[in-house]
Amino acid sequence: MVSSIQGDGDIDSRSDADIIKSVLAGETADFEEIIRRYQPRIFGTIRKYARRESEVDDIAQEVFIKAFRKLHTWRAEAPFEHWIMRLSVRTCYDFLRKHQRNRENAFTDLSDPEKDWLQDFVKAPDDNHSEKQGAGDLVHTLMEQMSPAGKLILQLQEIEQKSVKEIADITGWSISLVKVRAFRARNEMRKHLEKIDLTQYL
Repeated sequence: MVSSIQGDGDIDSRSDADIIKSVLAGETADFEEIIRRYQPRIFGTIRKYARRESEVDDIAQEVFIKAFRKLHTWRAEAPFEHWIMRLSVRTCYDFLRKHQRNRENAFTDLSDPEKDWLQDFVKAPDDNHSEKQGAGDLVHTLMEQMSPAGKLILQLQEIEQKSVKEIADITGWSISLVKVRAFRARNEMRKHLEKIDLTQYL
């Protein structure tokens, strides 16, 4: 169902609501316009949680299948964009839970930028090292070790700077559950950091 159409012809000027109304009335081919509009953002979101392109394609396919099947549940009380992006994040979470791998890692295969970042951090932990190349690399490595809920929470809260209320809205979790899982995620991340022998970078 995922389309590779780049929209080089006439771009459909109808609103999302009009297109959805048409699809629900039986013009199912109009759903291609929804795919064209949201495919780039959905792929971008999925790549935050899945690394292999084959996985990204599979999740995107699942997102659009779910969106098509659940289209009648959109109530137009909020923009359709919000609805489909929430669906995308929840589908990513379902994928992480179903395909959870053994993420235990001795951190012996860190890249050179990651090692350089750790060396700078150990020498001056109070300095701001967040702009250095190894910071992003190391965060990505650590995120791959996280549980599905931990990875989702840290991605939304720490990287995308979403509020607790926004995360609750996106995930469908209660605010109290978001807070509990955020607390657990930070502890989980701390435990992974503790597995790194920082003394070798002194």
